[in-house]
Amino acid sequence: MGMLKEFKEFAMKGNLVDIAVAFVMGAAFGKIVTSFVDGVIMPLVGMLTGGIDFAQKKVVLKAAVDAVKDAGGKVVTPAVAEVAVKYGAFLTTILDFIIVAFVVFMIIKAINSSKKKVEEAPPAPPTPSSTDQLLMEIRDSLRK
Repeated sequence: MGMLKEFKEFAMKGNLVDIAVAFVMGAAFGKIVTSFVDGVIMPLVGMLTGGIDFAQKKVVLKAAVDAVKDAGGKVVTPAVAEVAVKYGAFLTTILDFIIVAFVVFMIIKAINSSKKKVEEAPPAPPTPSSTDQLLMEIRDSLRK
């Protein structure tokens, strides 16, 4: 029973809940970026490059072969799927990653700069020592 209680305390700590929320938000943000890249950026890039659809770009290593059947309908040679390197989808995914990494970098940079502003607050001026205080009182009394 002690381990269950420890786990409950651990799970209810703020850090774990914060991490869970950040994970869910990150997954949602990743979907938004993917949609943005697929629906907005890649069509623009395709238009600028002469109508190329990068999602369909690939290098076929082995072409697909349909199944060969005899007159009775029995399969003589089974179908073979196409073997291809889909570099267009890979480039799109790299663009997704670069956008997400840039946004995370900007968020961390903003957090760090706000921390520096808090740390750079000017320290309170030091109070004069007892000797300095006494000398200032003598000076003030002589001015009168």
